[in-house]
Amino acid sequence: MLVRWLARGMHELPDSADWLSPTESARLASLRFTKRHGEVRLARWTAKQALVRALDLDDDAAGLARIEIRAASTGAPTVFLGDERAPVAVSMTDRADWAVCVVAPVGLAVGCDLELVEARTDAFVRDWFTPGEQDLVADAAPGDERQLVANLVWSAKESALKVLETGLRRDTRSVEVDLVEDVGDERWARLVVRAEEGPAFAGWWRRYGAFVLTFAADADCDPPVCLEEPPGLANATPSHSWLAQVRRPR
Repeated sequence: MLVRWLARGMHELPDSADWLSPTESARLASLRFTKRHGEVRLARWTAKQALVRALDLDDDAAGLARIEIRAASTGAPTVFLGDERAPVAVSMTDRADWAVCVVAPVGLAVGCDLELVEARTDAFVRDWFTPGEQDLVADAAPGDERQLVANLVWSAKESALKVLETGLRRDTRSVEVDLVEDVGDERWARLVVRAEEGPAFAGWWRRYGAFVLTFAADADCDPPVCLEEPPGLANATPSHSWLAQVRRPR
């Protein structure tokens, strides 16, 4: 099954809002926090750009506004073209002013997650990781390698929890990550995430500079293929633009 993906940065987000559907505009208007408002807007823009390329749709404002990302009862994103359900499955993620959308054939449950390779405390690892995952982190060399493994494991968990359509409502220790391959800077590497009730989710991961991107699915598939080359993440720099937009009290 061909799975495709696309990344976009906050600096690429248009100032206009005419590409949003009325429902999406209303939801954005209801968000109180600047950070969340920007994240949702960027995720929607990235998803629509991915869908335009994957489904060969019109990319003008009217065409983009016709694409609507709705939340299912579980919170999982679903795609509608007007009033019709689109024949695709998607997963969305954002981190540090960058967003990724994965587009897969309908019937394949997918999840993706983007994380920064940053320091994670020992307490974080103890609280959220299984004993086996804690050993993976402990066995990694101190410094960048250990930070990579900790964030990779966390990201893979999030991807699998999206496949399960539970997100962080579910105990993160109820799924366990196995890093089948320990490379990812130059190519995609395999991983597997096993749920405590039995299912195993095939996955892939790859590092892009300061970021690590993971993907999981409920069926075996090849690594996701980027909808453009080079991928936007190839030269991505993390930032936190929302900080400059927060109004400081007088």
